[in-house]
Amino acid sequence: MTDPHATPERPALISPGYTSGTVTDKISEVVLKKTPRWWYAGFAVAFLLVMMLLYAIAYLFAKGVGIWGVNIPVGWGWDITNFVWWIGIGHAGTLISAILLLLRQHWRNSINRFAEAMTLFAVGCAGLYPLLHLGRPWVFYWLFPYPSTMGVWPQFRSPLVWDVFAVSTYATISFLFWFVGLIPDLATLRDRTKNPAARIIYGMLAMGWRGSARHWHNYDSAYLMLAGLATPLVVSVHSVVSFDFASGVLPGWHSTVFPPYFVAGAIYSGFAMVLTLAIPLRALFGLQDFITARHLQNMAKVMLATGLIVAYGYMIEFFLAWYGDDPYEVYMVANRALGPYAFQFWALIACNILAPQFLWIKRARSSPAFLFVIAIIVNIGMWLERFVIIVTSLHRDFLPSSWGMYHGTIWDVATFVGTLGLFAALMFLFIRFLPMISIFEMRTMLPEAKVEEEPK
Repeated sequence: MTDPHATPERPALISPGYTSGTVTDKISEVVLKKTPRWWYAGFAVAFLLVMMLLYAIAYLFAKGVGIWGVNIPVGWGWDITNFVWWIGIGHAGTLISAILLLLRQHWRNSINRFAEAMTLFAVGCAGLYPLLHLGRPWVFYWLFPYPSTMGVWPQFRSPLVWDVFAVSTYATISFLFWFVGLIPDLATLRDRTKNPAARIIYGMLAMGWRGSARHWHNYDSAYLMLAGLATPLVVSVHSVVSFDFASGVLPGWHSTVFPPYFVAGAIYSGFAMVLTLAIPLRALFGLQDFITARHLQNMAKVMLATGLIVAYGYMIEFFLAWYGDDPYEVYMVANRALGPYAFQFWALIACNILAPQFLWIKRARSSPAFLFVIAIIVNIGMWLERFVIIVTSLHRDFLPSSWGMYHGTIWDVATFVGTLGLFAALMFLFIRFLPMISIFEMRTMLPEAKVEEEPK
């Protein structure tokens, strides 16, 4: 008889029956085997979108940022909306890699590698927008404090300059963390590939790795150090991005709730993007044994928790407007809910608050198809959130004489869709030439996969 008080067994992090050799074979063959046809089709579509992005940027350089539809008073539009959205998507990779590593959460081992890659590619897409929005992107280096004979120095009290330091630091640490984690697997590919050119490239990238005790000791020390450096960046980077708004005086921006609210929203959208990538990848490459139902459920729980924090942030904005009784803040809240951008506001409420409530149901959390749909909805909702925060606060400021409307143009759409193509193209290249799952970290979970046979 079963014990009624026994706790139900959780799904395994890796399916039983694997050995070190079979784990290495299954992950490395994704890179070393013949490229599937669907990869060529997907990469071709992504490459065409990248070409569209390059055309849109060239036209922008020729004509100026006015082609984006930005105006007075709405000086920020889709460009900064997309910047904040892409930065938010990059947060899940650092959270999964650094914080969960320090907390010894082994369920990260199956998803941390492509989550880290997702971080790098998302930060790269995000970094394009502030540069393009400068108007003169060829002098972007003026934002850095370098010795200048003209005595021109950045305005260190500007949150836009803080963005430069925060995002560049975040990108550097994320890249180092990702690359250091790759070194043992690059050595594995070096030893297994039959292509002489690939063997040379993987060998150079593996930097002489031989798997000795000294190598592993140095590796563990460097990996933990980088995890410690990356952990505060999860909080600091999007907090600094939120200062772009919170340090302003406009109603709807001037709020102390923005830093934690933005960080929670970043993790929320980041995990949604991880699910958006993980669910198709595990199906296309047959990786259900490594990215199991437990991984999907854990990510769904993180999404649910951060989604509730985001919902709390929305309620706090309404509460503070009512409690403070500032006429400008009260009008801002009413304008968002009932004004010309009311559709976007209620759409984000439906996407970010109502749709994720289905994740309370275990059956919904266990369905990959349902989780994929919810993740797409959340990604759309978080983009709408950034749009509403930026545009609805700018288009109705203190002076009715300067009120105006903003609508994105075809060039806004082309640039945004182009960055989606750039992100997809980089992901296609990554999964083709590098292991998307950490081989050596998956080996550490093999004791959980072993099933002991009971004596007969």
